[in-house]
Amino acid sequence: MFTDDQWSCWDENGYVIIPDAVPAAHLEATISAIAAFLDLDPSDPETWYADPPRRLGFVEMYHHQAMWDNRQHERVYEAFKTLWNEEKLWVSIDRANMTPPEREDWPHGFKESLIHWDMDTSVHSETFKVQGVLYLTDTDVNQGGFQCVPGFHRRIFDWVKTQPPDRDPMRPDMTGLEPVAIPGKAGDLLIWHSLLPHGNSRNTSERPRWCQYISASPSAEDNENLRQYRISLWKNRMNPDAFPGDPRGVERRSGPARLTALGRRLLGLDRWA
Repeated sequence: MFTDDQWSCWDENGYVIIPDAVPAAHLEATISAIAAFLDLDPSDPETWYADPPRRLGFVEMYHHQAMWDNRQHERVYEAFKTLWNEEKLWVSIDRANMTPPEREDWPHGFKESLIHWDMDTSVHSETFKVQGVLYLTDTDVNQGGFQCVPGFHRRIFDWVKTQPPDRDPMRPDMTGLEPVAIPGKAGDLLIWHSLLPHGNSRNTSERPRWCQYISASPSAEDNENLRQYRISLWKNRMNPDAFPGDPRGVERRSGPARLTALGRRLLGLDRWA
């Protein structure tokens, strides 16, 4: 489903952008769901700021119907299927993000290094893995969106040789590395190679950044414990162990999201075989 230009961007830079990955109605529904979850008004800047601030803008919601509608949308699935060259995938159960503009009168929640890896690069440096983010609104270069070091997946092995043995395998020394913020349009799905150092950027604009994290990887249907764990997360509207979750338990007040035939397979509720 990718054009030659998209493949070139993937090979050279380590990321690809799929436009119009989901319908506009999906985007609007997801923004409304995030706003309701955070008890804010998207049109009222005075409601955008949490006290205490949310870490890096993350929103601890995982199972709203709108989020599952995006995960199980055919075009999203086709994008990951193309990159993996694999039909039997499981979708990630990940969260959302709403990063308001930085203001002097409100703490912004950015108190740590932004650039990182989400895997131990000393152990998994040769593992092919992808991650993704769905832009829910047009996102300018200064709006707090995704940033990365383009092309680093092609030179990480040479770079590692220049680093000390006790380097941090999750956070690179950024000396000589230049992160680039990637703007996008509403509905863009950006998928990146997990060896790219990446992170959220600072929002110095006047508009919030809204997004949902979505990825997929080959299913592990032989791992029955993992399959049942994933089903339990969906059924009970729980956060994965890797994330802190919502202490209010808001999502547990409603039933499981409705899944399509594709969605049931992407979760693991039904087997691909």
